[in-house]
Amino acid sequence: MTRTRTPVPQARGPSDHEVRNQIVEAATEYFGHYGYEKTTVSDLAKAIGFSKAYIYKFFDSKQAIGEVICSNRLSMIRSAIDEAVAGAPSASEQLRRLFKTLVESGSELFFDDRKLYDIATTSASEAWPSARDYEGHVKGLIERIVRDGREAGEFERKTPLDEAADAIYLVMRPYLNPLLLQYNLDQADEATARLSSLILRSLTP
Repeated sequence: MTRTRTPVPQARGPSDHEVRNQIVEAATEYFGHYGYEKTTVSDLAKAIGFSKAYIYKFFDSKQAIGEVICSNRLSMIRSAIDEAVAGAPSASEQLRRLFKTLVESGSELFFDDRKLYDIATTSASEAWPSARDYEGHVKGLIERIVRDGREAGEFERKTPLDEAADAIYLVMRPYLNPLLLQYNLDQADEATARLSSLILRSLTP
């Protein structure tokens, strides 16, 4: 006897993933217009057309929403940095491109999405996971570039690798950290070009 299969009920309405994305997209637009600090979850709920309780079903706080937005933005900058470095013919050029792309990407966010830049400054001041991951990625990239440069005979080998990488990171930090970058935008292109040259001279064998 052949049994008739009962169709599996299909979920109605958007999936949780779609709703989360909808909230993030709406929050990105809302924060970009009104700013992160001045916006409450109640403001956001009203703008989206959801209840505050419904938003809390997906995010436990405003910071959790901001964290996703910040992570998305920093991922874009990371991708730009990785792409620039990957196309460089030498470790020296990789460091130059890393520094240059850091400034260009941060400046673009500052001038084009000023309200969203405020989320980045908040994430840096409060050490959100996205900010720590971003800084860790850059530190790791610097260390890899220095190691590759040493193996290719471009850079000196006397200084401990971690010490050299940390020193380079500290020089770059005013142009990496959004809290500091906003105070270092004047002549940033010229400054980073000179600092890159100074770093590379210090690495000469």
